[in-house]
Amino acid sequence: MYPEEEKILILDFGSQYTQLIARRARELKVYCEIAPYNISAEAVLCHNPAGLILSGGPSSVYAKDAPVLEPELFDLGIPVLGICYGLQLMMHMLGGEVQPASKREYGRAAVEILDYEDLFKGFESDGPLTVWMSHSDHVVAAGGFTVLAATSHAPITAVADRRRRLYGVQFHPEVVHTQRGAELLRNFLIEVCRCAADWSMQSFAEEAVREIRSQIGSGQVVCGLSGGIDSSVAAALVHRAVGDQLTCIYVDHGFMRKGESEQVVDTFGRQFKMNLLHVDARQQFLDKLFGVTDPEQKRKIIGNQFIRVFEAEASKLGDVDFLVQGTLYPDVIESGTAQASVIKSHHNVGGLPEDIKFSLVEPLRALFKDEVRKLAKELGLPDEITYRHPFPGPGLAIRVIGEVSRERLDILREVDAIAVEEIWRAGEYRNIWQAFAVLTDTRTVGVMGDERTYDYVAAIRAVTSEDGMTADWARVPYELLEAISRRVMNEVKGINRVVYDISSKPPATIEWE
Repeated sequence: MYPEEEKILILDFGSQYTQLIARRARELKVYCEIAPYNISAEAVLCHNPAGLILSGGPSSVYAKDAPVLEPELFDLGIPVLGICYGLQLMMHMLGGEVQPASKREYGRAAVEILDYEDLFKGFESDGPLTVWMSHSDHVVAAGGFTVLAATSHAPITAVADRRRRLYGVQFHPEVVHTQRGAELLRNFLIEVCRCAADWSMQSFAEEAVREIRSQIGSGQVVCGLSGGIDSSVAAALVHRAVGDQLTCIYVDHGFMRKGESEQVVDTFGRQFKMNLLHVDARQQFLDKLFGVTDPEQKRKIIGNQFIRVFEAEASKLGDVDFLVQGTLYPDVIESGTAQASVIKSHHNVGGLPEDIKFSLVEPLRALFKDEVRKLAKELGLPDEITYRHPFPGPGLAIRVIGEVSRERLDILREVDAIAVEEIWRAGEYRNIWQAFAVLTDTRTVGVMGDERTYDYVAAIRAVTSEDGMTADWARVPYELLEAISRRVMNEVKGINRVVYDISSKPPATIEWE
C-alpha cells in the first residue's frame, strides 16, 4: 500500500477497536496498515515499519489456541506498543506472567502515572488519568521492564523496556473515553518511533498515482463507475495517473436512485471528459434476481453479473487487463478477513467470481470513508459528489426487502427521493452520514379516502458515523420525519405506513440487507 517511506504496522488480534488504532494514527499524520497477528518476522521486515502496535483481542493468553506472535518480532529492533491483549501477550512471551484478576476492569478507570517519560511525556500536571479498560487478567512484568502506571485493581497498567523500545498499556488509548489517549499514541509514534508525521491526503495521492502507474504500465484499464464517492474518487485517481488509458463503464443495473443515471453520464462524460461507456443492463439484472429473496445471494448475483458485463464491454475495447474498484477498508473487514468473520459480502469483495479475468486496481482499499472524502477534495471533485451519502454497489436491490421487481423498485425510488429532498430542505443532509429509504416486504392495513388499503411499509434510515465501522441513529427533528411521512403517503401509491429505524451499528448494520 501507500506510502512506502514510513509506516506503522498494526497487528490485529481481533479487537473491536483495531480500526480505531489505525484511524488515530492517521489523524496524527502517520500512515499505518493493519496486518494479521501471525505475520512472519520476514514479512514485517519487508514492510520496513517504523513501529509495531499489537492490538487488543478477546482471548486470554493462557487459553487453548490463543493467538501468538513469532518471538523473533521482539528482536527486530523495531519499537513495539502492546495494547490490552497485546501487552499481556508481550509479558507472557518475554518471561512475565498473566493471571486472572481478582477484580475485572471494564469501562472507565483512574490511572496513577508513575513515570513521565516516553508514553506519558507532558502528562505531569494532570494527576490521575481517566482511561477505558476492558480486561479480566492482569500482568506481572517481565525482566527489564519498568512500571509506568497503575490502577487500584491493576498494579501494572503500563510498562516500558526502554533498551529494546518495547512498551505496553492495559487500557485502550485509541477510544475517545481515554483521556489524552491520542497524545499517548502520539508520544509512541513521534517520541519513540521517530515518525515524521507528515502523511496527508496529498502525499497519499502522489504515492497512489506512482503506484498505479507502476501497476498498470502501458496497459488498458476499465473502471466500474457508479457515481458514488468511492468509485468516483478511484476513477479520478486512476485518470490522473494514466489518463486516456482508462475507460469508465457505467452499468445501469436498474437499481439506481431517481435521476442518478442521468447525473453520472453528465458529470463524468461531459464535465470531466473521461472515456465513458453507458450500458443499459436493467433487464439483465432483473432477470438474474427473479425469485431471489436472500440478501447474500442478491449481493453475490449482482457482483457476478457486474463482472460479466464488464468483461463483455471491455472485450469490445481490445486488450484490457485491469479493473478499477472503489473498495474501502470497511468493505474488506465486513466481507471477512483472518480476524473478522463475514458480516455481509460486498459486491466488490466477497461477491467477486473466482474466475475473474481482470487484475484489480484498488487504490482506496486502505482508506476509511471520511478519508476518501478528504481525497476527493484533494482531487478537485465537486461537493455534490464529495458529500454524497454512501450508496451500496447493489443499489436499491438490497433496499427492497425480499424479491426485487420493477414495480417495487419504482415505489422505493419515489420514497427515497422524497426523503432525501426533505432532508436537504431541512438543512440536515450534511449532519447525517447516510440516509435512505427501505421498502419492506411487510404489508399493513390502512385507511385512505374512507377505503381500506393493504399496502407496504416504508422505513427511513438515517445514521451518524465517522467511518461506517460503527454508527448511531440520527436524532433528526420530528418535524422532518413528519414531512417525509406525510409526503410519502400522499404521493407514493403502494405505501400506507412509514417507520423510522432507531437501531445502532452494532448490533444492526447500516443497510438492512
